[in-house]
Amino acid sequence: MKYVQESEFGSRSFEPFLLLGLLVNYNKFEYRNPYRLRLEDFVNEATILKIVTGLGNVLSQSRSKYSAVLDDVPAEGWSLSSALTYIGLGVLAPIKVITPAVAADDSNERFAALPGPQAAILLATYDFANANTLFCYNLISCPAESNKQETPFSAFLSFTSYILHHAYRSPRASLYGLLNLTTLRIIIEDVVLCKRLCSPESAVSVRLCRQRQPFLPSTPNSRPAADQILDIALDTINHNLRRRLDLDLYIGSIALIHRLLCCISQNHIPLPYHWSLLWQSLVALLRFLTTYAADINAQSHDIHSLLTPLLRTVALAVLSGASFLPDPAAYDDLFYKLVENGDTLSKFKSLYRLPDHSPIDVLLAVSNHYRNLLEAEKGKGKMGQTLSPREVSRLIRQGYEGLALPEGDGMALDGWQKYREGEERGMVKRVGRTAVEDVRALVRAL
Repeated sequence: MKYVQESEFGSRSFEPFLLLGLLVNYNKFEYRNPYRLRLEDFVNEATILKIVTGLGNVLSQSRSKYSAVLDDVPAEGWSLSSALTYIGLGVLAPIKVITPAVAADDSNERFAALPGPQAAILLATYDFANANTLFCYNLISCPAESNKQETPFSAFLSFTSYILHHAYRSPRASLYGLLNLTTLRIIIEDVVLCKRLCSPESAVSVRLCRQRQPFLPSTPNSRPAADQILDIALDTINHNLRRRLDLDLYIGSIALIHRLLCCISQNHIPLPYHWSLLWQSLVALLRFLTTYAADINAQSHDIHSLLTPLLRTVALAVLSGASFLPDPAAYDDLFYKLVENGDTLSKFKSLYRLPDHSPIDVLLAVSNHYRNLLEAEKGKGKMGQTLSPREVSRLIRQGYEGLALPEGDGMALDGWQKYREGEERGMVKRVGRTAVEDVRALVRAL
């Protein structure tokens, strides 16, 4: 820390912060590590800002290695080149350097080798966030060094997006991705910081990974940081579906979504977001888990660590959506998707032997209620026995009054356990060993 304090620029903080991360993790579960204790009581905000600024620079550079394999820079709006081309003077436009195309096999190998060894700094970031709330506050609040640069938190979210987008390619990428999900979980579990993330005052522009379909919606404008985190969790869910499911990664992603929904529902924060895409992804995950239930049950005895928070998240949206959804259309769309997947929900409950009075009963109540209404309406619509989507949507709005949902009091829909490092010591130790190997690679490259 003294070296960081005496350095003139934040960019000089990389090596000492990297070393600090290794020292903090040395036998941390065997005795009270003095470096960890130092992180807990560290309050020098000027030094923390230097560390955060240096962290942002390193992560921006690390993300560029993904773009070097496949350029996914969003198309720009009006620029000098586009303006000159529009008026017929394209010959005068500056020449754009085009990144050579990379063969598919070569790109797979290069993606599998990422992130680079500089990712070891994520371990120190996690430890400082877990030990020190002031560090978390400065991480999400630190401004950019200039108008042309992104904020450190934008760089952290962006790099996290790229790692998780490709997490399935290697256990190492998955491990670092899970570590960043844990860091975000620690931040979100602080009520004050979570409210800040959901506020328009926290609006940031984040370059999210768009290297494989399905793409996230292009959102060039700044949005609340909570929106960006939801996008990262949603993208993780959509791009890592495999029969041999990375259970820890999905538990971490659903945990972020659930905690954010708890925060905005309890505090009645209307959060503008593409909610339809979130409902679609959560229901798609339910369908996937139903289709491959035999493989997933055989893979892990701890599958309910994923199923319970997943069902609580959707049930919480059903029971409390009016407190945070910005318009009725987002609420209608959630109900529409549950009605559309009623058979899947029934099968899901049977395959995983879920007890009565569990969160899935809330979803089944919605599905069964509207299924009865739809059966009664068949033959009255313009399409005979088949109702049009518009007629179904109208019926959903009309059916709210007669909808009787189970009480959610005993289901702990908005309950969650605060992060305890001791319960995740296996993951933390694996990350520690990986970070040591990455630091060795950095030293060999000197």
